[in-house]
Amino acid sequence: MKRVLFIASMCIGTTAFAQTQITVATVNNPDMVTMQKMTAAFHKAHPDIKVNYVTLPENELRQKITTDIASGAGQYDVITVSNYETPIWAKNGWLKALTDLPEGYDKNDLLESVRQGLSYEDTLYALPFYAESSITYYRKDLFEKAGLTMAERPTWSQMTEYAEKLHDPSNGVYGICLRGLPGWGQNMALFSTMVNAYGGRWFDMNWQPELTSEPWKKAATAYKNLLNKFGPPGVTSNGFTESETLFANGQCGMWVDSTVAAGYVSDKETSRVADQVGFAQAPYETTKNGANWLYIWALAVPKSSKHQEAAQTFVDWATSKDYINAVGESEGWLAVPPGTRSSTYASEQYQQAAPFSDLVKTAIQSADPQHPSAQEVPYTGIQFVSIPQFQAIGTRVGQIMAGTLAGQTDVEQGLNQAQQFTSRLMKQSGLGQ
Repeated sequence: MKRVLFIASMCIGTTAFAQTQITVATVNNPDMVTMQKMTAAFHKAHPDIKVNYVTLPENELRQKITTDIASGAGQYDVITVSNYETPIWAKNGWLKALTDLPEGYDKNDLLESVRQGLSYEDTLYALPFYAESSITYYRKDLFEKAGLTMAERPTWSQMTEYAEKLHDPSNGVYGICLRGLPGWGQNMALFSTMVNAYGGRWFDMNWQPELTSEPWKKAATAYKNLLNKFGPPGVTSNGFTESETLFANGQCGMWVDSTVAAGYVSDKETSRVADQVGFAQAPYETTKNGANWLYIWALAVPKSSKHQEAAQTFVDWATSKDYINAVGESEGWLAVPPGTRSSTYASEQYQQAAPFSDLVKTAIQSADPQHPSAQEVPYTGIQFVSIPQFQAIGTRVGQIMAGTLAGQTDVEQGLNQAQQFTSRLMKQSGLGQ
C-alpha cells in the first residue's frame, strides 16, 4: 500500500513539474547550440518548466517569427530577435516589457550601447544573448613581409594602399576579403558602414533617400575598386561564413567583418593563420560615426505567449552572468556569448582566453546607433535603418551593389536604380514625399 502511494505521489509530482512547456524559436548558430546543451542546468533549477526548441536558419526564422507575432498566433513563447526588430515590435505592442528582472540580474552590467539597442522609450523589451561589432583582421606576417604597419584605426584609403601591396593571387593570397553576397544582413551590413564612414546617410530629415549623394558614390567606388582589384574571385557569393573560411585558410591579407569571428580565426583547430592574426578597429574615412556596426542577438517574450512568466524565467537565465560563467566553466571561455556584459570583459579567465577582448569591447561601446552618421538623421541603426521598410530596401540595394561588383552596372547607374527603388517604396509606405 505504501509503495502504491509512493508511486502515485511521484506521478503527481512529475505532472506538476512538466505542467508548463515553452517553445523557444532560435537560429542554428554555435552560441544557440551551446544554449541548448546548457538547458539541462535550467531544467534542474526550474523542474516545472519544460523547454522545447524550434531551430531554423536565420532567414526562415525571421519569416516564421514575424508571421507568428504579427498575427498573434502565440506559437512561440521565446523568440530570438535583434536590435533591428526589437524597437519596432515594441512600438507595435507585440513584446512583453522586461521590467521585472530578478534580483542579481544586474541590468547595469549590460553594456550601454547594447542595452539602448534593445530598448523602446527607455524600457527593455529583449535581453541580449550576444552582441557584435565590426573590426579589421589582418595577417601580421604578410604586413611584416610587405614592410607595412597597420594603423590602430585605418582609413578606407589606407586599406586600399595596404590591399594593393598584399595582393598576391599567384600565391593564393588576396589583398582583402569583404562581403559581396547580396542581402540587407550580408553585403549591406558592411557597405552601410562604408557609406557612414564617408559621411553619408540613408535619408535626410524629411525621409528623402540620399543614395546618389557624393558620400554614397565615394563609398561605392571604393568598395568596387577594393574587391574588383584586390579581392578574391566570385566575391558576390561570399557572405560572412565564406569570408571567414577564406581568412582562416590564409587566403586574405585583410578582412573587415564581425567581431564574433575573432575566436574562430584565433583558434589553431579552425584557423591555419591563428598565430599570425592581428586586430584593428574597423576602417573610417571622413568620420568615425557609424563606421562600425552594432548587432545584437537577443531573446524576447511575445505578448501572444500563453506562458509569459515561464518564458521570462528562461530569458532571464539564458542572458544572466551565471549563465556566462557556467558556459565558461563547461565549454571554455572562448565559447561564452560575447559582447553583452562588462563583467565578461573584466573576467581574468576571459581575458586570458581572448586577448582581443578589449578591442572588441571598445568596438561595441563605440558603436552609437543614435548617431550613425556625421549628419543628422531621422532614424536609429548603423548598418540598418530601424523602420519596417528597410528589409525590402536593404535587400534590393544589396542586389544592386552585387550587380556593380559583377559588372552588370557601373556605380552611378547602380545608385540611380537604388535611389529610384527606395524613393518609390518610401512613397508607397507614406514616409516619403
